[in-house]
Amino acid sequence: MQVYHGIQDFNSVDYPVVTAGTFDGVHLGHQKIIGELRDLAQSSSGETVIITFWPHPKYVLHPGNPMKLLTTFEEKAELLDKLGVDHLIRIPFTHEFSQMTSVQFVEEILVNRIGTRQLVIGYDHRFGKNREGSFEYLKANAPKYGFEVVEISRKDVDDIAVSSTKIREHILNHQIHLANKLLGRFYKFSGKVVYGQQLGRRIGFPTANLEISDKYKLVPSDGAYAVLLTIEGANYQGMMNIGFRPTVGSIARTIEINIFNFEQDIYHRDIEVEVVKQIRSEIKFKDVNELSQRLQQDSQEAKDILRQHQ
Repeated sequence: MQVYHGIQDFNSVDYPVVTAGTFDGVHLGHQKIIGELRDLAQSSSGETVIITFWPHPKYVLHPGNPMKLLTTFEEKAELLDKLGVDHLIRIPFTHEFSQMTSVQFVEEILVNRIGTRQLVIGYDHRFGKNREGSFEYLKANAPKYGFEVVEISRKDVDDIAVSSTKIREHILNHQIHLANKLLGRFYKFSGKVVYGQQLGRRIGFPTANLEISDKYKLVPSDGAYAVLLTIEGANYQGMMNIGFRPTVGSIARTIEINIFNFEQDIYHRDIEVEVVKQIRSEIKFKDVNELSQRLQQDSQEAKDILRQHQ
């Protein structure tokens, strides 16, 4: 897949079959639309082109919006590549870009820059300044612009909207297993290993403290989880705790991972985490000994859960 960090970098193709959207999460609803896009391109000997926007338009149009994202741009690109998308155009979403009218968007980007031959779009899609552009406008003017408009069904559009919202809700409400079902895979995030207080090591459960640099990335709700890990291309299993560690009086939220059967020094290295299932919510124990006993139980539960997914 070719990735373009701006519409000006796009190289023309013979028969572009195009759709546009944020595609946050690239979940099952998105995957269905991309499958239709790919089928259309194959039947016309064309190539699939996806236009996406970064940062998410809500952060520019509504500063201070607390919504977090299911995927970073890099994660999104990796997922779209695996789905067989040919071209991904990343358009920087700025205040200036938000002032582009719907006619300008169609003529300058869809027609002049991309040369769109088929445009796959939802019945309720709005675009351009103040969301003035509509599906009806595109349908009526498609012959003039030289492309065909292919409608995404109302049900498919609704499924996409519901899924994105529902996935975020599940992740924040201790229901990661339900989020995974809508994603069609395990929820994933990455971070760098940083120094912590090394309390886990003192009670027999050494942990890698993870720092996520992407401020837009959604972190799951507090609690203990069974996780799959990738470190420098090698795969491992482990359990993760997210929270404020109330038993030891911590005031900072941390992400700590106990990697099973692992003793390497991995400070400053990146870890990719796939969140399989939550074991429990965060608990305040009466002392460190009770915490240690519960961690032993959590470890066994995590191993039992992960064994089912081997």
